[in-house]
Amino acid sequence: MSDGTRYWGCGIRESRRLAGARLAESRIPNPQSRQQGFSLLEVIAAMLLLAIAFAALMKVAGGAIALSRNAAAHDEAALWARSLLDSAFVTEPLVPGQRSGRFDERYRWTLDVTPWQVPGAQPSISAQLYRLDLAVQWGSPAHPQVAHFDTLRLGRPQVAVGVP
Repeated sequence: MSDGTRYWGCGIRESRRLAGARLAESRIPNPQSRQQGFSLLEVIAAMLLLAIAFAALMKVAGGAIALSRNAAAHDEAALWARSLLDSAFVTEPLVPGQRSGRFDERYRWTLDVTPWQVPGAQPSISAQLYRLDLAVQWGSPAHPQVAHFDTLRLGRPQVAVGVP
């Protein structure tokens, strides 16, 4: 009876134990042990959820990179503008009008100089305020990005030629 092949002549408890041993040795899965792993459907659903989450994360990361690149371009435009406005008309007198040029192959600028009068104030003979309006452009000519910078600069008023 030790080999478990005969059940005749043994008690009920012993036959059940031997039958359980045969069931464990067989390749038929035990009904109590069916929930040991994930089903194929659960694995596919988990992979799909992971793929959707990864795609959303990549979209957010791409947006963050684009925003960072745009901020860097605006910073560079601000540095170019500050450089131009700090050095504009230092060695030459302020002249109303428009000037334009390029900082480098990427950035272009346009500077408008107009006389500016404080509202309600009398014009001064010795000094005149000028408004400097600088537009810095970059990007493609079809879709340019523009940053505007304004400042006031004190200068001598323009004297009309031929007036005593």
